[in-house]
Amino acid sequence: MAPVVALLLPVPLEGFVMREQAQDLLGSPGVVAVAPPRLPYGAVGRLPGPLARAVAAVQVRRLELAGDPSAVVIYHPLQLPLAQALAARHAPCELWYGRWDRYEAAPDAGPLTRRRLRALHARAAASAALTFVASEALGARERAAGGPVVLSTPPADSFPAPDPGAAVIAVSLGHLGRRTDWALLRALSEAMPELVLLLVGERHDGEAGHDPDFQACLRAPNLVWLGRRSDEEAARLILCADVGIVPFRVDPFNDAALPYRILKYARLGRRTVAPELAGVRTWARAVTTAGDLDAWVAALRAQAGARSRPDGELRAWALAQTAASQNAPLRRRMQALGVGRPGQPHAATAEKR
Repeated sequence: MAPVVALLLPVPLEGFVMREQAQDLLGSPGVVAVAPPRLPYGAVGRLPGPLARAVAAVQVRRLELAGDPSAVVIYHPLQLPLAQALAARHAPCELWYGRWDRYEAAPDAGPLTRRRLRALHARAAASAALTFVASEALGARERAAGGPVVLSTPPADSFPAPDPGAAVIAVSLGHLGRRTDWALLRALSEAMPELVLLLVGERHDGEAGHDPDFQACLRAPNLVWLGRRSDEEAARLILCADVGIVPFRVDPFNDAALPYRILKYARLGRRTVAPELAGVRTWARAVTTAGDLDAWVAALRAQAGARSRPDGELRAWALAQTAASQNAPLRRRMQALGVGRPGQPHAATAEKR
């Protein structure tokens, strides 16, 4: 049979922390995977030496390999009994030892397990023809023990890497249900791959779950659902964004509304992009309205990077919109009615009748 390198997978490949490294090796001619045995490595590795070797020998006889192993690769010292049995059956065969953690110092292992892991690690390191390590710190430890060591840091090939220079970070604060224009959000997620939309608020599946656009938004990778958050948390999330949005449907109910999330965004120096609703024009100083998808895309892209240069004048305007300032017309009318003269009872001290 042709020579092969046999990778002993400690767990099924899809759940292996070093999956990408293993997948790349398995893409090379002559590299084969050996799935975890029915009796887990942990169970065999904790058996007394002679019994562990006997069980491992039985496991090896049951293996069907597509070649004759010239090297056996392990990723954990608990795999050593099976690896040594496989190497003995196919001698001469090298042992390669992948060291991506200090297994013998695992915080979830008890004293007996740690001692066993230390012993197995020492045997694996001493018998390995090659030890490949995930960090320089691990490499220094293994070189001090005298073994041949190479550095093989873990990759992250499959982890998404959107262009950070082009990113537009938007935030939507508040109700996520029947008032939301899910068709708009779906269209934005598809038209702007550089968009990251932080959805901060309670999701009302009972109001929108039947909507196919809502379902598409649930699947969109650039819509990040953060759920209901405290005001303190929400303020910090707005600080992470370039711009706030009001993704309301255009209908008579929403048309006259003044969503006060606009003021919350503005208090942190962020403008708002909103549909062409009459009510939002009340705070025109803080709002850019958009009538169609192209206008939305242009308005959002215009705010790219604003998170690092918040609008100080907008923030000052918003901070001035206090309850006291907004109640000033009511107080003037109260004074005209003679309400609030010295000696009149305060609401908190008025007697119940």
